[in-house]
Amino acid sequence: MPNPKTAIRILGMLLIVEGFFMWLSIPVALIYREGDAIAFLLSGAITALAGFIGYWSTRNAHLEVTKRDGYVIVTSGWLAFSFFGTLPFLLTGAIPGFTNAFFETISGFTTTGASILNDIESLSHGVLFWRSLTQWLGGMGIIVLTLVILPVLGIGGMQLFAAEVPGPTPDKLHPRVKETAKRLWSIYLIFTGAEILLLWIGPMNLFDSICHAFTTMATGGYSTKQASIAHWDSPYIHYVIIVFMFLAGTNFTLSYFGLHLNFKKVFRNEEFRYYLGFILVFSVLIALGLILGDGRGVEPSFRNALFQVVSILTTTGYATDDYILWMPVLTMLILVLMFVGGSAGSTGGGPKVMRIMILIKNSTQELKRLIHPNAVIPVRMNKNAVSNEVVTNILAFLAFYVVIAVTSMVIMSFLGNDFETSVGAVAATLGNIGPGIGAVGPAENFHDIAIAGKWFLSLLMLVGRLELFTVIVLFSPAFWKE
Repeated sequence: MPNPKTAIRILGMLLIVEGFFMWLSIPVALIYREGDAIAFLLSGAITALAGFIGYWSTRNAHLEVTKRDGYVIVTSGWLAFSFFGTLPFLLTGAIPGFTNAFFETISGFTTTGASILNDIESLSHGVLFWRSLTQWLGGMGIIVLTLVILPVLGIGGMQLFAAEVPGPTPDKLHPRVKETAKRLWSIYLIFTGAEILLLWIGPMNLFDSICHAFTTMATGGYSTKQASIAHWDSPYIHYVIIVFMFLAGTNFTLSYFGLHLNFKKVFRNEEFRYYLGFILVFSVLIALGLILGDGRGVEPSFRNALFQVVSILTTTGYATDDYILWMPVLTMLILVLMFVGGSAGSTGGGPKVMRIMILIKNSTQELKRLIHPNAVIPVRMNKNAVSNEVVTNILAFLAFYVVIAVTSMVIMSFLGNDFETSVGAVAATLGNIGPGIGAVGPAENFHDIAIAGKWFLSLLMLVGRLELFTVIVLFSPAFWKE
């Protein structure tokens, strides 16, 4: 049985952290003199006060984080962050209505990037900064951030790390989870700083560079412009963002080796080669389709194809072109990519390349087993045999993913959406991608989805961000038994 005092105390600390980050928008509001500094001050104060009350009320509790506690804390932490994260939108009047504010906020923290805003440029700089910051915090994970702080409380962090960063092979850069979190955040900060600098050198101003670096590294896709990256007709901007979307969708453990110039280890990694292969194959196919079908130039076709492929595969969701207007076969290729996702150990969402790779390998090995029934033919990854337990876990994950996706599409259809929009909305939110197809394509948004649909899609964003099992296990009666 999960310990409620453990959850309350850690959630209290999480909310104090969130309140502090809300206050970072105050200098932005003061610099641009847009009059919403008080709203950010109040938002941060209310959030931090709620956190302090929860933390102080459990100060004498004996705390030990179990695996069950980890699942409860991570899921409720995301919900609490999203609930209080609506305050800046509501108090500034940027998003009237709690449903829309919550949808925009949880879409930010889960790095989905699905928006209900129809006039982003009308928002104040402080609100745009907070909106981008929600994705940057959610990208590496709020819990991973606090793992650096938790040991001060005498609370072990491994259970939180396991629940926050689920996956088939949770690589660690250090035996101590606190050091792993520090190194992951160091890489995250280095890449974010580098992208800010490179974007600022180009046509972007400093503010837009900061916001887009935040949302690129988080693979979130929130932009300061309604037209997304298409606002900048600049090959330089497009290629810089392509590079950093690619890095954000790569396993951060490999990025660590790459920063230490151990490129041999990077290119020997099978998942990385599959990840690179998906990008190259789909980009070439789509580029050829744009050249031959639409009569576009070679470089613009390749750039737009590469940008959209990397954006969708890494689940960032930026757009430089409306793929809904492409030939149907090209739009279908984009839809296929929505069910792949980034690399394990990256900020990308979706099922993940590693799981798709294991599925492909297991399927081909199963054919060999049919021919040689007495042979032991294991699935191998990076020349090492993958245990049957891991293969079973991956197959179960993918089965759950398909069942949840199909069921959700039916539910969205019952809520009054056409088939194409239902498919697009579910693929975009469950995969934490942002834009979908139909009425929620890259040139549209989720503003016209019914209230019930928005709450349901908010749940899908959370389930997708925490990779299904972390949330699903909470609905099991056995989880709550002694």
